[in-house]
Amino acid sequence: MTTAKLPPGPSAPRFVQLAYALTMPRRGMGQLRDRYGDAFTVNLPIFGRAVVISDPAEIKQLFQAGPDAADNLERNLGRVLGPGSLFALRGEEHHTKRKLLVPPFHGRRLVAYEQIFEEETVRELASWPEGRAFATMPSMMRITLNIILRAVFGAEGAEFAELRALLPKFVELGSRLAVLPIPDVRWRWSPWGRFRAMRRDYDLIVERLIAKAQRDGNLAERDDILAMMLQSRYEDGGRMSHSEIADQLLTLLSAGHETTATTLAWAIERLQRHPAVLYDLVDEVDAGGKALRDATIVEVQRVRPVIDMVGRQVKTDGFQLGRWTLPRRCSVLVSIILIHDDEKLFPNPRKFDPSRFLDAKPDLYQWIPFGGGTRRCLGAAFANMEMNVVLRTLLRDFSLLPTNERDEQWHSRGVANAPAKGALAVVHRRTRHAATPIAATTTGARS
Repeated sequence: MTTAKLPPGPSAPRFVQLAYALTMPRRGMGQLRDRYGDAFTVNLPIFGRAVVISDPAEIKQLFQAGPDAADNLERNLGRVLGPGSLFALRGEEHHTKRKLLVPPFHGRRLVAYEQIFEEETVRELASWPEGRAFATMPSMMRITLNIILRAVFGAEGAEFAELRALLPKFVELGSRLAVLPIPDVRWRWSPWGRFRAMRRDYDLIVERLIAKAQRDGNLAERDDILAMMLQSRYEDGGRMSHSEIADQLLTLLSAGHETTATTLAWAIERLQRHPAVLYDLVDEVDAGGKALRDATIVEVQRVRPVIDMVGRQVKTDGFQLGRWTLPRRCSVLVSIILIHDDEKLFPNPRKFDPSRFLDAKPDLYQWIPFGGGTRRCLGAAFANMEMNVVLRTLLRDFSLLPTNERDEQWHSRGVANAPAKGALAVVHRRTRHAATPIAATTTGARS
C-alpha cells in the first residue's frame, strides 16, 4: 500500500473538534489556517478524518479528478433528499441523470422564468412595511419558494398551497438533520420520525402534480421542470420513475431555495452598510443597466458564502493531491470561506468591493459558492438570474435605507449560514426614477 501523507492538524478529540467547528465556523477556519497552513487534517463525527484544503491548484486538481479517483462524499444531503437525488448518485449514474436536468437551466427555458421571478418579488414586496426595521430574510424565503413551486414544480391551486405550507418546515428540519448522525432507532416522535412523516406527505402531493400534468396533454408547451422531467428519456428510451422525479424536485428545491434566499438576505445586509455601492446600483437600475448588479451578486457570494464547504471522497489508494498522498475513503473538504478570504487571490479580502468583478469574471476554482467540477450546482445560472431580478425589482420599487448598525453575525441554519437578525432593513416605497434623496436617516438614502 502507498504510504499516506496528510497535512498536520489539531489532535483534540473528535467531538471537541465538532463543537469548535459548529461554534466558530468562520473564525475557527482562519485560526486553523494560521496555525497549520492552507491545508490541515481534522477529525469530525460525520466525516471522520478529513483533509481541509484552500489552495487553488489543489482545489482545481480535486474538481477535475474523475469519479474513479474522487467522488461525492458518502454522507451528504442525499441522506435526506432520497436515493434518486443527484446528491446521492455517483459515477456514471450521476452523469447520466444530470444530463437530463441540464436543459431547463439554459437558453430559452431560463429566460422564460424571468417573468415568474419578477411577479413573485412584486407580490411579496407589496406587504413590506415602510419606515420601521423588519427582517427581510423571511420575505426572501417566500419569494424563492414560490418561484421554485411555479418554475420547477409547475404547482398551482391546492398543490401550490399545500407545498407552500409543508416545505419550509420540511426543508428546515432536513437541513438540520443533514449534518447530524442518523440514529439506529428512529422513534415516530423523534426528529427523524417527523421528517419521514413530512416526506410521505410530500410524495403524495408530488404524485398528484404528476397525475395532473399527465392529464394535461400540453406538456410540450409548459416551461416548468416537472413537465420537462416527464418528457425526458434516458439513452435507452426509459423514463424517470415517479420516485426519481420526487427526489430530484426536492434536490432542486434544497439547492435553490434556502441558499438563494440567504444570499439575497446577505445582499440586503451588505448594501445597507455600503451606501456608495447602494446608490450606484439604484442609478444603474434607473438607467436599465446590470453590470454592477451582476458584480455585486458575485461579491456578496464571495464575502458571505452561505455554504462553508464542499467535499469529495477519495476512491483509490494513494491519490496524489498536490503535496499530499491520500488513502482510499479519505474525505477532502474544500473550504469556501478560506479561499474566498485569501489575500493573494482577493486583495483586501474583507472589504466588500463589487468593482473587483466589474471587468473580470470570477475564476471557478477560486470563487466557489456553487461548488465545482462535475458536481457544481446545476442551478447556478438559474439562481444568479433569480437573484439579479429580485434585487433589480427591490431597488426599482423601494429605497433601502443605509444603516450605521454593526454587521450582522453569521448564524448557522444547519446547511446555510444566514444573517443572525434576518437582514434587518428599513425601506420606503420609491417614486419611480425620482432623483432627490429622502432625509430618512442621518446617512441619507435615495428615493
